[in-house]
Amino acid sequence: MKLQSNTQIITEKRPRQLRNSATDAERLVWQHLRNRQRLGAKFRRQHALGNYIVDFVSFDAMLIVELDGGQHAEQAAYDTQRDAFLSASGFKVLRFWNSDVMTNLDGVASTIHSETESRQRQS
Repeated sequence: MKLQSNTQIITEKRPRQLRNSATDAERLVWQHLRNRQRLGAKFRRQHALGNYIVDFVSFDAMLIVELDGGQHAEQAAYDTQRDAFLSASGFKVLRFWNSDVMTNLDGVASTIHSETESRQRQS
């Protein structure tokens, strides 16, 4: 049996930890994305891509949905670098503030739906 490095173990465990401790906003969006509901595209939540873990990803539409809390205002440079990597990998990244999800879930869901539909037509 081959031993795994600590980095691999953390990478495999961290997404599960994040799924188990989802924010209210993440739970609400997940209800719209799971089981190909309304969108026809399969989404995964808290999925590792490269050195990053994304909130939601659809490989069908090559679309990533990120929900940002207040801490993201302080880490704009990190998010820019992260988005550049993800874009270079062929993904479109949609970002929403948690407060937008909580106050305008229909608008957020509509934007995700439109972008998913558009990207699926392109592929």
